[in-house]
Amino acid sequence: MPAPLLKGLTLRGLEVFETLARTGSVAATAAELGMSAPAVSQQMKNLSAALGADLVDASRRPMVLTPAGRLFLGQAKAALKALRAGQRDLTALDLTDLSALSLGVIEDFENEVTPLLATRLADAMSQCEFTLQTGPSHLLQARVATRELDIVIAAAGRAAPSGTVALPLLEDPYILAVPKGRDVSGGMAALEGLPLLRRDMDQIMGQQIEAWLTRTGSVPAKRFEMDSNQSISALVAAGQGWTITTPLSLLRAGRFAGGIDAHPLPGESMARQIVLYATSDWSGGIPEQIAGLARELIGVHFWEPGQEQMPWLGESYRVLG
Repeated sequence: MPAPLLKGLTLRGLEVFETLARTGSVAATAAELGMSAPAVSQQMKNLSAALGADLVDASRRPMVLTPAGRLFLGQAKAALKALRAGQRDLTALDLTDLSALSLGVIEDFENEVTPLLATRLADAMSQCEFTLQTGPSHLLQARVATRELDIVIAAAGRAAPSGTVALPLLEDPYILAVPKGRDVSGGMAALEGLPLLRRDMDQIMGQQIEAWLTRTGSVPAKRFEMDSNQSISALVAAGQGWTITTPLSLLRAGRFAGGIDAHPLPGESMARQIVLYATSDWSGGIPEQIAGLARELIGVHFWEPGQEQMPWLGESYRVLG
């Protein structure tokens, strides 16, 4: 006979606990979940009572998990992940009437989001002629502007491509990435003597970073410029330079991530947006459906890991829409 559900154990309680473990603050948890602070506290009280253990040390600021809380957090995340996956499976895409679709997706998503997005779309478009391309944002934007592609997921530039509608997906703030252990308490001056690893100026990221450097009067001598995120990550991890990047890009550092420390961008903040551009002749809800699926996948594979590894990002790094 299966064990009965614990009295007081609710889905909302698990969501509150997961968020509080990340934010360390009742107020921040309440704001993120659209609840009142007393309601958050009550949910945590109910959950602790159901489990028979205190999960959070409320005497510390920010709050920290107790040993029991750390043990239960992994189980809570696994349960929520399974429930969210089930919800996504029940919310089927309705693309049965679609005869053709050409989609472009930014390279940042090539290993995680794009394969899952393609699989879900293929399942929903059994009679559709489907074309998928990956590439840098500036090339994808050019292709959707000339109708070579119907829909693209890319970083937003200064203006939307001609004749397109934009649906926001992710706010991706710029951050500082430096070799592990490098002290940056002195701001940009602490990086003197270490070269800046610049992005290729054809890339939207490269243009936005260069504009920020110019506005803030922080333009180091030019030495490195490259279009490979992995090469930049490898050089930072090796102590050969520093860079300005985003949480999404840093999460793609792979085996080089252990040699990199991330910090907020000093001074003026800056962010890029990842958006879905659809040509304006697309009617109905297909772009919105694809955007919704993309947001779900981005949330699981990039937003959640980013918030866990860099909790100081807070609301500056968020899924949009």
